[in-house]
Amino acid sequence: MDPPPMTDPRALVAEATQALSAGPNPALLARLESAWRIHPNHPGLALRLADALQLARRHNEAALAYAASLSLNPMSFDAWYGMAGAQLALGAYATARDAAVQALGLAPNAEGARSLLAEALFALGEVDAAAAAYRRVIARADPPVRDAALASLAVLIPGSAAATHEAVRATREAWITRAGGAIRPLPQRAPPTNRKIRLAYMSAFFGARNWMKPVFGVINRHNRARFEIHLISDGADPTAATGYTEHPEDRLWQVKGMPNAALARALAAAEIDILVDLNGYSLAGRLGVFPYRPARFQLGWFNMFATTAIPGMDALVGDAAAILPEEEPHYSERILRVPGTYLAFQVPYPTPAITPLPWLTNGAPTIGCLGSAYKLTRDTLDAWTAILRAVPAARLHIANPTLDDPSNRADLLARLAARAIPPGRITLSGRAEHYDFLRGYDQIDIALDTFPYNGGTTTTEALWQGVPVLTTPGDRWAGRTSQSLLRAAGLDDWVTPTFVATAIALLTNPATPARLATLRSTMRARLLASPACDSAGLCTALEAIYIEGLAGV
Repeated sequence: MDPPPMTDPRALVAEATQALSAGPNPALLARLESAWRIHPNHPGLALRLADALQLARRHNEAALAYAASLSLNPMSFDAWYGMAGAQLALGAYATARDAAVQALGLAPNAEGARSLLAEALFALGEVDAAAAAYRRVIARADPPVRDAALASLAVLIPGSAAATHEAVRATREAWITRAGGAIRPLPQRAPPTNRKIRLAYMSAFFGARNWMKPVFGVINRHNRARFEIHLISDGADPTAATGYTEHPEDRLWQVKGMPNAALARALAAAEIDILVDLNGYSLAGRLGVFPYRPARFQLGWFNMFATTAIPGMDALVGDAAAILPEEEPHYSERILRVPGTYLAFQVPYPTPAITPLPWLTNGAPTIGCLGSAYKLTRDTLDAWTAILRAVPAARLHIANPTLDDPSNRADLLARLAARAIPPGRITLSGRAEHYDFLRGYDQIDIALDTFPYNGGTTTTEALWQGVPVLTTPGDRWAGRTSQSLLRAAGLDDWVTPTFVATAIALLTNPATPARLATLRSTMRARLLASPACDSAGLCTALEAIYIEGLAGV
């Protein structure tokens, strides 16, 4: 039975305004819903109902209630602000951006709304604009909003074309100084004797088979006679389905939600010798373990694209194609390089068979990308559309989960139309189960890279599905991950400083379809015979790094 309605909606609005500041309140939400059925034309009641629904994580209903409030009072800053938050939670980034712009039009100095705007801009690929918005928030906002903006900027900054190496390091150092404070390292221990080296890998993504191809290719091959393997997991367990080969002596830690200080003490108590971070800024908060120095040698590998700037992070692992020697002063860590590619991978789970070249059936080429939407920057779209304008027969295929939302699809089509590419030449696809997602490469003849932030997993998967990736050497680590993989695969001619001109030449050359068809049909065999899939060699190189690093502390 519904609770009795309030006869005075103004009193309920006043009560809700105060009570909801303390967090979710199911009883109050029920009263607001009951009152709204009786007073559907009260804008304040609709607003507070929307706030209560948002706190209850009922985001679709919250968005509808915010819309109802705005239909009654379109000049409500609170309603536009709430709408932006609800749409962000729903992944409707273009709608969230527009709502945040409306909120800022009513309150230009509302830095909380500007943070929502920045978050939406980043998700849509407007990374430089997002970075600029976050910088304004950092300069003007009160501490809680300022600190959250700094954390977000520290995550996205390697993908900002306008950010220099110096800016990346300075931003991340500012974040860790503010977030971590003065953490005192734990007492150092004596080197181990007469036991195996205790090697721990830390990740929130052991359950993500698409991301773990390089990781499990190494972990499965470790010499268990010399190393005791610990998997420190902030997410789903590693399984055979995600590529992990279970070993009876391996030890799995489930640590999701454990404070960094407690985890550091537990790692120290377990006498972990080597701690390898696989998260990077994909789980930035967990980097706070490293200043405690729970292990004797601490380093990052795999998900690193710039300096972490984290005290206690001794080294980062890359390769000669990814990190140039002259860039090393911009890192707080030592740079250690493996031969070949630091992203050498194995594909231990079922994937679709490689299909014939679609160009031969369609009579025209299709270029495309299945990378994340936040990598679709202005520079990327400018380059892709220059290619499309020069080759009128070519089509563009883009797929990523962000395109599930209609507002995001419309936004991307509008960005392309502004560059003179009509919707009829574009195919957009959204979220799919991983196997079906890989079928998207059945429609693509040549994959185009993104910049300044390249594909990593995306490049790996395109190649595995027989689709070569055209890239250009970037000005930063994040812009050279594809180069690392392509050179290791023996596909050096797909790395070019003249990205647009090379693509146009390929797409207009009558010999290209036959060349691509041959490459497509032989790609997997080529990869498996190359350093790109030499997980055993990468494991050997990493073990040597670990042993040498441990000996040096």
